[in-house]
Amino acid sequence: MILIAGIGNVFLGDDGFGPEVARRLAAEPLPDGVRVADYGIRGLHLAHDAAGHDTLILVDALPPGVPGAVEVLEVDPADVGAGGFDGHAMDPLAVLATVARLGVALPRTYVVGCRVVTVDERIGLSAPVAAAVGEAVATVRALITTPARG
Repeated sequence: MILIAGIGNVFLGDDGFGPEVARRLAAEPLPDGVRVADYGIRGLHLAHDAAGHDTLILVDALPPGVPGAVEVLEVDPADVGAGGFDGHAMDPLAVLATVARLGVALPRTYVVGCRVVTVDERIGLSAPVAAAVGEAVATVRALITTPARG
């Protein structure tokens, strides 16, 4: 079972990248055993839903760099640590740490991220980040069709 989680706040410009990618993926046919959801900033909900999945793919905005650059990061459980949790925010490492505190083994976890231009209060993605949505969708599709590495 694979869970694709779009995370981010659509009211903060490019932070809405994850939800937009999730929306696009949800509109397409996906293989059996693949679920996609827009979690927005509902971190505790995501921590509970991660249980029972073999793979978790977080789609999120990344700190500024080359605007619109899409990157794939594989999360090493050793990098997660204890992480503090804020029920009103979405910190991916804190969410993953909460999974461990719930007594659930962290599934193989990837982050498909995009380097942002702005996370100012506004609705809508900047042009470079909006242009990267299609690449991110293709990247997620490649991850869900690639056999897991041992």
